[in-house]
Amino acid sequence: MVKQSSLYCLALCAVISWSTATNAIAVGDDGTVKVFIMAGQSNMEGKAANDLITHQATDEKTKEIFAHLRTDGDWTVRDDVFIKFLNRNGGLTIGYGSPSKTGPELEFGHMMGELFEEPVLIIKTAWGGHSLYQKFRSRSAGLPSDEILQAELDRSQEQKRKQNEKSGKSDPLPTMADIKAPYGSSYQNMMQEVKDTFENYETMFPALKGQKLEIAGFVWFQGFNDMFGDNAPNEYAENMKHFINDVRKDLGKPDLPFVIAAIGNNGSQPAKGGMLAVQSAQLSMNDVADFKGNVSAFRTDVLVDKAAEELYPTWRDNFEQWKLVGSDRPYHYLGSAIWYTRIGHGMGDEMQNLLKP
Repeated sequence: MVKQSSLYCLALCAVISWSTATNAIAVGDDGTVKVFIMAGQSNMEGKAANDLITHQATDEKTKEIFAHLRTDGDWTVRDDVFIKFLNRNGGLTIGYGSPSKTGPELEFGHMMGELFEEPVLIIKTAWGGHSLYQKFRSRSAGLPSDEILQAELDRSQEQKRKQNEKSGKSDPLPTMADIKAPYGSSYQNMMQEVKDTFENYETMFPALKGQKLEIAGFVWFQGFNDMFGDNAPNEYAENMKHFINDVRKDLGKPDLPFVIAAIGNNGSQPAKGGMLAVQSAQLSMNDVADFKGNVSAFRTDVLVDKAAEELYPTWRDNFEQWKLVGSDRPYHYLGSAIWYTRIGHGMGDEMQNLLKP
């Protein structure tokens, strides 16, 4: 690892300044709105189709799984749990995943709403395809070595040359600044989302006007893009430690409860290769001495929806059956509403354990 570049450092200065300026807001007494940040990539976005979860909520075989999330035959829109996900905000209900989809925030938010007498606010910051190695890379991890960055530049320039030859264009070749720019960008965007919500929550959520916010916990659900490459899987554990410490420092919460939903797209099959490396790195956070009692990682593969898993190999030939149990590929947990709900419940269980005195 090398010392971070001036460009990388400057990009995070605004985040650091904000965390210092708002520390008084982020720490509140009883009666404050409890804020939970849910961050990660596409699986934190949520990929269970709304049509699927609505079907299963009315099907005799599965409706009990979702009964606590419904009122008078329709989805409850909670008036004590609120959510902000990029350009959407409102009372917690289905549909706060990817467009027309739902994720783990539904069950997790419900559990936090039942846990606290105070209102709950979820700030979800998730973007598909973003790795911890690059875009979610936090400040103290620094940049990769000069050798790694140079190799990345060489590959990018060669790719652009081939594209120019094929298209007859003469587009400029990437520069080292172009290579460095994505590192830490999603971390910065995540912190900016939190900052913007703290500044504008009374407009976004009129019911919370006049109430103070207290950051109460952080949930991380990510890992797929770190399975690939020579460096990302092996560096995941160290990058995760840096991430946790930097999040806490930037939010002014040194012991912020931190839950990690370990990657488990493997389902009933044993994890292998890069997936096993990332999964193991995430679960190893349970053994870090400094994280005892305030960080908890749990497995998501053991929560697999076996009905969806069994049907997936023949989904094309049995599409009418398939759309009643799944709605996406294995890397999105089969788009299973049951699997995402179980994961959300796991997040809630772990967070409750960390919040206990």
